[in-house]
Amino acid sequence: MFPAAEEYGVDVTIEESAVDRLLSVTPADVAAAPELTFSRNVFLPLTTACRYTCTYCTYYDVPGEATLLSPDEVRDRLRVGADAGCTEALFTFGDEPDERYTAIHDQLAEWGYDDILGYLRDCCEMALEEGLLPHSNPGDLTEADFERLAPVNASMGVMLETTADVRAHTGTRRKTPGQRLNTIRAAGEVGVPFTTGLLVGIGESWRDRAESLLAIRELHERYDHVQEVIVQNVVPNERSDFEQPSVDTMRRAVAMARAALPAEVSVQVPPNLSPTRDLVDCGVDDLGGVSPVTEDYINPDYAWPALRELEEIAAEAGVPLYERLPVYDRYLPESLRRDDFDGRPAAGQWLSEPIASAITAGDVHGERYRSVARRNGPLSVDSPLPSGGSAD
Repeated sequence: MFPAAEEYGVDVTIEESAVDRLLSVTPADVAAAPELTFSRNVFLPLTTACRYTCTYCTYYDVPGEATLLSPDEVRDRLRVGADAGCTEALFTFGDEPDERYTAIHDQLAEWGYDDILGYLRDCCEMALEEGLLPHSNPGDLTEADFERLAPVNASMGVMLETTADVRAHTGTRRKTPGQRLNTIRAAGEVGVPFTTGLLVGIGESWRDRAESLLAIRELHERYDHVQEVIVQNVVPNERSDFEQPSVDTMRRAVAMARAALPAEVSVQVPPNLSPTRDLVDCGVDDLGGVSPVTEDYINPDYAWPALRELEEIAAEAGVPLYERLPVYDRYLPESLRRDDFDGRPAAGQWLSEPIASAITAGDVHGERYRSVARRNGPLSVDSPLPSGGSAD
């Protein structure tokens, strides 16, 4: 049983034999993907407040210094993103920020919100109005939280990071594997296309990495909801004393992810944080969300590559590069999937009525969504991206 799993009633059992088999995997045991994909997004950090104080994170600000985007600021950024041809609005913030930060709570109350999730829901509706599909990463959630947010999100996510009890998560306010696994499970119960992943190099062992991947696989096999798993290396920053993992470490970790996960689950590496060119042959098939208009506020010292650089990565690997929506093809209804889709469709209904209506709309935004879904979307922009960085 993983730490705090019993507290949250999470029943995930990993066979030791499966762990041992995965620990033996090397890059030579997996094949390179036949194509690479990415999502064009605009990054909206609703607040820099977070109840956690993870030692590797530069995203959160301490109480009294944390910021909160206003509705006008949100709408302005959404319009810029839509004008730049983005399809995804990536909303992110720390876990339950209004619980710890009085000023954030008071500002939300002044705007008429009981909590940050109510504000997030309205911001997601705003994104749909402006021509972007929301993908939210609001930290740990319950089933009730997902029920509240799923109708206005094309997909959602949270990083598992690790199933181990590591010093990076120590302190009076700490993440627990049980809580994270419970969030992934809750997303499956509600039926939300979901993103999760590993953070490599925060004190976990190789066995911990294998167990984390197998835990994700077990939950996906139960609900069929994990659309992608990010394998992200920790990076040096002003708060972190963790060394960036070596290329060999990342190659092995990515290969293990590809071997552990079903074929329909994408393996993603963030191209601004990882030695991507050295990892593509280890089973990577997605390069994550890349923005032509905003920084990655979680890793601000690490600039997103220009979209042309992604094309160069794909060209060096000898594979095509395709833009995708924040919700993967297999979760789209058949009428919206491209004609040459040859994957395994996810059974059931995965798009809410607001999301389906946005994609099928007769306006310019609906046409853009459908163009990307059918792989007729543009791949490059005329100018390099601004300084910044990337997370999910």
